[in-house]
Amino acid sequence: MPVYLLMIAGAVLRRTRVLPRECDVPVMQLVYRVMLPCFMLDKILGSAVLRSGPVVVWSIFIGFGMIMVGILCGLGIGKLIGLERGTGMRTFALSSGCQNFGFTAAPVIEILWGAGALSLLFVHNIGVEVAMWSVGVMMMSGERSFSWKRLVNGPVIAVAVGLALVALGLDGAVTGSFRKAMSMVGVGAFPVAIVITGCTMMDLLGTEKMNWKVIGGSAVVRLMLAPAAMLCAAKFLPLTTELRQVLVVQAAMPAGLSSILIARLYGGRPAVAVQVVIATTVLSFLTLPWIITWGSAWIGLKPLLP
Repeated sequence: MPVYLLMIAGAVLRRTRVLPRECDVPVMQLVYRVMLPCFMLDKILGSAVLRSGPVVVWSIFIGFGMIMVGILCGLGIGKLIGLERGTGMRTFALSSGCQNFGFTAAPVIEILWGAGALSLLFVHNIGVEVAMWSVGVMMMSGERSFSWKRLVNGPVIAVAVGLALVALGLDGAVTGSFRKAMSMVGVGAFPVAIVITGCTMMDLLGTEKMNWKVIGGSAVVRLMLAPAAMLCAAKFLPLTTELRQVLVVQAAMPAGLSSILIARLYGGRPAVAVQVVIATTVLSFLTLPWIITWGSAWIGLKPLLP
């Protein structure tokens, strides 16, 4: 509920023009370049689970692999509902196959599982970023090459620095006033980002005529097939408990906004991505608690909250 209430607050603030569109870019630049890296670094430093190399590798691999599974599901369902290349097939597959892996997932994970799972989420998301900005971009644009420069950003650098400090045993040295200031800067990253997400959703709402085949197909991919694959991975693969916790929440997430950006930048069909994101976000209000509750019970996980 806190996450969805923040989204609703963002929608209301946009509707009442307290937060006009002109605020979005500078606010998100502050979040993405300063606040979010500070938050991620603060949570990674001192994380016991990240001292294991195999856990880090598995997290990145699973992040990449689950996106690939989601895209394949999207291609299959897209074909069944009559989409073809040039009519939104690739955009549908990418947008329905990619969950909201960051801003919406992180607060839920912190509420349910605590700091250990949250720190592992940030490592897991490196694999997701690689999948989206390599395979996703190449699929959307038709390119056959990948530029690593697309992955050089604040969050990725924060994760790399944090993992290096943890691996070298130097993370315990980052203490005192500097650590406290970093924590204070970072603590607002996700609330602010979720509010802006709500603003964006309000902007997108009603901009495109809804295609019910796209809406129904995206619900099947994002809220049924992809969750089933993630929960099976969490159940049957030899993963650490924290990574299982991450996958349970990732399974319940709606489609991510990043697919709209990629569609706009690389020749896709943004209208399709917009419909997928709006539809799955609205439906996830009902499906998210069910997927997390059932998935946790099936895998044998117990959230911190009753």
